Amino acid sequence: MIGVSRENAVVTLELQRHEKRNALNTELCNGIREGIAEAIAGDARAVVITGAGTAFCAGADLSGDAYAASFPEALVNMLRAIESAPMPVIAAINGPAVGAGCQLALACDLRAVAPEGSFEVPVARVGLALDNWSIKRLSALVGGGFARSILLGAERIGAERALAVGLANRGADLAAAQQWAAELAGLAPLTMRHLKLVLNDDHSHDEPTDDQFMAFCSAWSSEDVKEARRARAEKRAPAFQGR
Repeated sequence: MIGVSRENAVVTLELQRHEKRNALNTELCNGIREGIAEAIAGDARAVVITGAGTAFCAGADLSGDAYAASFPEALVNMLRAIESAPMPVIAAINGPAVGAGCQLALACDLRAVAPEGSFEVPVARVGLALDNWSIKRLSALVGGGFARSILLGAERIGAERALAVGLANRGADLAAAQQWAAELAGLAPLTMRHLKLVLNDDHSHDEPTDDQFMAFCSAWSSEDVKEARRARAEKRAPAFQGR
């Protein structure tokens, strides 16, 4: 599920679930986390994460184990591993980064987007709730106003617009992203580690309030979530009831 390659001090991790457009399941999340750990153990100076084929990551595999108890923990552990890695991690967005795929991109330090790349967090379309970290990280990157458009409006953001608002840092394909990573690998590693620690100290890890936590749990256990799953299986629009 994970392709691993290395050139000098740069490790590239490629999501390889072609039949699922690289949708995340527990096994893939664990594979990415282990790939990061191996890159650290091997003294890599930069990491690039990308997707095989035409998608970066189509989100959580809703037809797989995304609703299983093991998946949320595996997803969080993967995101934390990327964020806490001492070296810069670049997401090479080669196609759609949807839902949990967008969270994966947000956990990376920098995002290089190809013309075919896009970002989308459609939780409002499926009745789910997004964790506080993802909401605050997105707001820190693009500002609260634009984050509201992406989240409340469930908008799909193409490459050009992502670059304009700061969701992506550079327009680049995989080869250019790897070259960028090689340049970063030549910079001072202790400085990189310090910068990451400070930049990631953005209150995104603050504990949710009681009201926020209750609202999160209510969404995930709602009848609306069950209706969204039925609608997806029946290939129709869901009819949400707010309960």
